Amino acid sequence: MVLTETQLDAMLDMQDKMNSTVNPEWIKAKNNWHRAILVEGVEAIEHHGWKWWKKQECDMGQLRMELVDIWHFMLSAVIQNKHGNLPIAKMELLSEFKLRQKSIQFDNQYYSPTQMELLDKLDLLVGLAAARRINLALFESLLHECGMSWLELFKQYLGKNVLNVFRQDHGYKAGNYIKEWDGREDNEHLLEVIGEIDLDADGVRDTLYKSLKDKYTRIAG
Repeated sequence: MVLTETQLDAMLDMQDKMNSTVNPEWIKAKNNWHRAILVEGVEAIEHHGWKWWKKQECDMGQLRMELVDIWHFMLSAVIQNKHGNLPIAKMELLSEFKLRQKSIQFDNQYYSPTQMELLDKLDLLVGLAAARRINLALFESLLHECGMSWLELFKQYLGKNVLNVFRQDHGYKAGNYIKEWDGREDNEHLLEVIGEIDLDADGVRDTLYKSLKDKYTRIAG
């Protein structure tokens, strides 16, 4: 099951509004969203663990959150590529979903995501991002490997979008926002809040925002 048109419409609209909060002229700014994907991909590799010379545990919760961050930047890249036209951006995404791509060509080689290990998929995502490319088939394979459905991504995206708005409202761009609450990043607190509320309920964005604000005020002051 992939995303519905309604879910895509909602996410594209939320992403456009979020980016416009940071910079109303964000389309003209031509930000390097692929670089952002690359960096988040490397952070996902860190959460997975890659050092063969020491014992490491995979932090799957944080790895999933990195995928949600990557999806924000993938949406932004598609919207920017279509000059801010959300309906056309949606049609491009839907068209790629329908392709059901089985293999990915990169650096004169073909890769089949279904036959790759998770860490190798993350390496490929980083490589594609460095070449200013994104691939939905690879991203979908990463989701499944991490135990996430598109519906789960939609819900997690909703939560992170609210957190991003919350950050901006509390001085993130100006440098006044406190990202670590009681020794833990706000991403970790978001995961706790998401686990405590019904993401299918009406007004869920307002509920999430209020829960984050209450926790931030209580812990970070």
